Amino acid sequence: MNRAQAGSAAGAEIAAMRPMLLRLARLQLRNETWAEDAVSEAVLAAVEGLGGFDSKSQLHTWVVGILKHKILDQFRRNQREIAVAADAEAGEEEDWDAFFRADGHRSSTPPAWGDPEAQATRNQFLAVLQTCMDRLPAPLARIFLLREWLELDTPQICRQMQVSSSNCFVMLYRARLRLRECLDATWFTAETGRQHV
Repeated sequence: MNRAQAGSAAGAEIAAMRPMLLRLARLQLRNETWAEDAVSEAVLAAVEGLGGFDSKSQLHTWVVGILKHKILDQFRRNQREIAVAADAEAGEEEDWDAFFRADGHRSSTPPAWGDPEAQATRNQFLAVLQTCMDRLPAPLARIFLLREWLELDTPQICRQMQVSSSNCFVMLYRARLRLRECLDATWFTAETGRQHV
């Protein structure tokens, strides 16, 4: 295969990644227009930059890395709207007492999850996880993905979301708690700790 054919094949592979890239961008940005823009910019940058791709990593990993930067660009461009949504989320009252007893311990013991790494490779589990992410309020999903997917540190997240570090920790805690409760209810059984099949 000559260089032109290899470039054409890689371009087709990048185009085939678009639905997956769009799903990731939607999860992070929670805005269809911003997600479309980020993916379009990432695909264009990847196709234009194919000459600089050195094959040390997989093409998929390289393109997702480009998308991460394009998502961060969208956050920067739309920072004001994101900050307003984060303020609204921070002001919501929630009944956290339902999760805890008077002595501060959880009201119920979470079931054992087994081997999380083995579970994560299963497509069904990933679909359930995506559903749980979709159920999170937009600011909680964004802050969780900034930490866990984009791997930003707390000061970077605080700048992106325009929240204080204490508010950031509270939002991350809420996101993790809600995800755990959703996964417990939709994937793991209380009796056996085994996943639904």
